[in-house]
Amino acid sequence: MRSVLITGANGGVGRALSERLAARGFTVHACGRGAELDMDVTDPASVERVAEQVAADVAADGLHAVINNAGVIVQGPLELVPEAELRRQFEVNVYGPANVMRAFLPLLRKGKGRIVNISAPTARTAIPFLAPISASKAALESLSDAARIELAPWDIPVVLIQPGAMATPIFDKAGAAARTALAQAPAERRTLYGKQLEALDKMLAGQRLSPVTAVVDAIVRAVEARRPRPRYVVGADARALVLLSRLPTRLRDRLLTRTLGLA
Repeated sequence: MRSVLITGANGGVGRALSERLAARGFTVHACGRGAELDMDVTDPASVERVAEQVAADVAADGLHAVINNAGVIVQGPLELVPEAELRRQFEVNVYGPANVMRAFLPLLRKGKGRIVNISAPTARTAIPFLAPISASKAALESLSDAARIELAPWDIPVVLIQPGAMATPIFDKAGAAARTALAQAPAERRTLYGKQLEALDKMLAGQRLSPVTAVVDAIVRAVEARRPRPRYVVGADARALVLLSRLPTRLRDRLLTRTLGLA
């Protein structure tokens, strides 16, 4: 039986993905804070400990896939994002997947497996007031693109999933954290961004969110495909941002400003 490892398995996408893959006959090693396998992706010792547990379970069969799904969203005006929050963004979204890839590569070689990293279209088109998440996903994509070539001699594909906005709690948590951080900033600096943030909130409130099943479907295709594609873009908003990334910079900036109501 083929085995997969999923980080962030106690979240919306991770939980749904674990159930789907288990129903399709995979042995699922679900990892996360308080999950079946308690693992903190930002702590290399924690990751190594879980890697040893999984190695004992799968033995010589190794792993068919490692899915780096754990992630957080830090948002708000870059000027007002607390240093600790910016570091947390990169610890979870960049260092976390790197820790996991390094620890589980021996098991992927044994199982002739693949790596699936959950990115975002903001890696290609950075969104104002989403600078931290945009930058972290851009870094993750660079790591993934380099690893894809580095690991080619062992036929270990590295796949990127780029989902748009989804109906999961992660966005509500990000909004709450951003409001808390903003409340701690000096009042005179908060007011500088008042109208822009109000316009952005209005736009986001009317945004259509993709169902979790859409991204789960894409990840399952990447896990089961004999030769998975390097990238899977999920959702109309994600496809639009990919198209925007191909435009000249000034034109892209004008379109983003107008679309987000920031003019």
